Amino acid sequence: MRLAILGAGAWGSALAVAAASWPEVRHEVCLWARDPAQAAAMQATRENARYLPGVPLPARVSVTADLAQALAAGPDLCVLATPMAALRGMLAGLHGPAPVLWLCKGFEAGSGLLGHEIAAATAPGLACGILSGPSFAQEVAAGLPAALVVASPDARLRERAVEAFHRGALRIYSSTDPIGVEVGGAVKNVLAIATGVCDGLQLGLNARAALITRGLAEMTRLGVALGARTDTFAGLAGLGDLVLTATGDLSRNRRVGLLLAEGLDLPGILQRLGHVAEGVYSAATVVQRAQALGVEMPIAQGVHALLQGQVDARQLVELLMRREARAE
Repeated sequence: MRLAILGAGAWGSALAVAAASWPEVRHEVCLWARDPAQAAAMQATRENARYLPGVPLPARVSVTADLAQALAAGPDLCVLATPMAALRGMLAGLHGPAPVLWLCKGFEAGSGLLGHEIAAATAPGLACGILSGPSFAQEVAAGLPAALVVASPDARLRERAVEAFHRGALRIYSSTDPIGVEVGGAVKNVLAIATGVCDGLQLGLNARAALITRGLAEMTRLGVALGARTDTFAGLAGLGDLVLTATGDLSRNRRVGLLLAEGLDLPGILQRLGHVAEGVYSAATVVQRAQALGVEMPIAQGVHALLQGQVDARQLVELLMRREARAE
């Protein structure tokens, strides 16, 4: 099977390593990097030193900065491993017959659209979907066990994703609910910032459990209002990804919350991280779409206020704790 993975960050590189590491299956992977210098270095050293240091690229992974070259071989599956901000442009530039998966999680800044909505407007008729779930790139690249979900109404695409990645320590489940999977992936990043604040303020494990649980309720309400299925949020892209991102030490969004609790300013935090923390950019859109639909999301709204400098970390907690009692 021929795979084109477009985007040589940590996650795109990790999936390239996973797909090309199984000796019994001879997938050929072309990994595209936007930066020619990075592509040349990776091809020469056989390592993504910037995003996955110490992880060797298998022999069946080639690296290029030429997008046309990455697509020239006629891939059986194209995987977009770019940030959400680049999804629209990437979809608009794809003209081949290969089905497309994207890995990015969040709402598009400005339009507030999810990935499937962008695809419908940019590339109608394209067989496409999302690959998501609880997964840190470093662990997948190291061959540690992980489970993901591919979501698309297109059965052929789901089958190809399973064929590409379901093997060894990596399990791929299928879903026909891309809306729910995308909402889970977008909202969990915002909630992870809140959980980082909770842990940074040392509010205890009871508070963390309550925050994750009530956050899951917010995520589900928004997803159902957008047309998702309720049961999706009890699965990998909902509860699974939320628990990982809210509690895992490798989570950038959780790290943002921890540093906000220390009193650091947001620009300084983002500079320290050096990588994208999607929850910072998704929070405003999550709140906007929720308000437009009449969906109540107090945790997400509080995180948005915190990121905007309207409240500090302790004021955010006070706002949430002062809410009136109600039925669960």
